[in-house]
Amino acid sequence: MCVFTWTFVQTSCLKVPKTYNKKDLVSPVLCTMALSNPNEITLVLVGRTGNGKSATGNSILQRKALETKLASGSVTKTAKLEKGVLKDGRAVNVIDTPGLFDFSLGNESVSKEIANCVNLAKDGIHAVLFELSVRNRFTEEEGNAIQVLRGLFGHNITDYMIIVFTGGDALDKEDMTLKDYLDSNCPPPLQELRSLCKDRIVLFNNKTRKENKKTGQINEISFLVNKVIAENGGKPYTNELFLKLQEETMRQRKQKEEADFKALTTKEISRLNGQMKKKYDEQVDRVSGMIESKLNVTIRDLENKLAAEQLAHSKTKRDAESAQTRSDKEIHKLKEELERVHHRPPIILKCPSPPPPPRTKTCGRN
Repeated sequence: MCVFTWTFVQTSCLKVPKTYNKKDLVSPVLCTMALSNPNEITLVLVGRTGNGKSATGNSILQRKALETKLASGSVTKTAKLEKGVLKDGRAVNVIDTPGLFDFSLGNESVSKEIANCVNLAKDGIHAVLFELSVRNRFTEEEGNAIQVLRGLFGHNITDYMIIVFTGGDALDKEDMTLKDYLDSNCPPPLQELRSLCKDRIVLFNNKTRKENKKTGQINEISFLVNKVIAENGGKPYTNELFLKLQEETMRQRKQKEEADFKALTTKEISRLNGQMKKKYDEQVDRVSGMIESKLNVTIRDLENKLAAEQLAHSKTKRDAESAQTRSDKEIHKLKEELERVHHRPPIILKCPSPPPPPRTKTCGRN
């Protein structure tokens, strides 16, 4: 689930958190924020089970609208939408999601839940808050979730994404900043995600009781959400999945207007409502089927990519092991040679014996 807020000072200028540079104040993006400010905003919060999505939603809504418990499994079993009103009077739709990318449930179940989420946000998504926790290392599951999101909704979905790190209280205890944490805990997949999101990152402490802390972090996340909205021209994210449901919604709205005009009886209205519900459910099922098909392709591509990487890694490992083996043999051979030289008996050089003295002739008597 996710939420955002838009804060003005009395002069109607955007209030910018202290963590941002002064040069941002004159950014064309910020100057157009007020012009691209929709009256109703939809935010979706996604992330691994246990990262505190529901707690973040409650913090932003400033009320306990979503259930949170200490549990090993997901408290949120299906996507849920909660409505609220921002300080500037705009309506906000906050969609909390379960572990959308827990593929142990099977692709069909995951597809239906994603379709449910799309149904709740059928008019489009203004921002996606991708939740991570400073208490946990960035996992392969979370890296794959990003790839699946981009596979299902297109690569530009990350243009609408903000990274929210929960567990700010844990960093406070260690007297660490988010920058300190990222400098020591940012593996390559997380670095790539940061780049895709243009470093739109915020730290959240859902346990704080300090009002100034609560206000400050809400202002930060609000600033980033409104920046995303402005950078995308105030238009929510949609694709063919959303359009299918929008078309059916518009068709049924027209049917209902015609029914009101004809002044149908209660029985006829009831029958018409049943028919419209059936048609809409069928459309949701078709969207779910589309999602499952795209999900299967995306997962297959990921598996192929992983297999290729593992193959390359195995080859590199084998080459390294082969080189190490050759090196070990050379070293062993050299050691043996040195040992032979060390134990070889010394060579004693003997000087040649001097030649015997010449024999002298003795003169005999004649």
